[in-house]
Amino acid sequence: MKLRIATIVGLAVAVSGVAVAQTDVIAQRKAILKQMGEATKPIAAMMKGEATFDQAVVQKSLGAIAADAKKLPALFPADSKTGGDTAALPKIWDDKAKFDDLFAKLAAAATAAQGTIKDQASLKANMGSVFGTCKSCHDDFRAKKS
Repeated sequence: MKLRIATIVGLAVAVSGVAVAQTDVIAQRKAILKQMGEATKPIAAMMKGEATFDQAVVQKSLGAIAADAKKLPALFPADSKTGGDTAALPKIWDDKAKFDDLFAKLAAAATAAQGTIKDQASLKANMGSVFGTCKSCHDDFRAKKS
């Protein structure tokens, strides 16, 4: 009887540990994605003419986007496919190679843009590849907001 209770308690702890780990990875990726979104805001404002071009802000924002893009693929493990509050579509795990490749392309585009953006004109000319990669991922792998 004691063995049975110990087994049940052990299983309950193991299952709750998996649920906590799953929730943690979802929370981590949501935080990084939010941070990445925040990094795009000053750049978008500069592109729209709502803010003055600031080279330091652009460099910092693109550096953050590139660094975050490199972290994100690891935060979509197979055991986080279901459960939790997430807009991640199951298609991520069905085509993980494409999903991971988009993050690699985003990191590369942000890094390349860092080296070429020097003024308002080059900002507008070079951000299409960065924002386009963001859009591709959202279109293919993120649930639409209702």
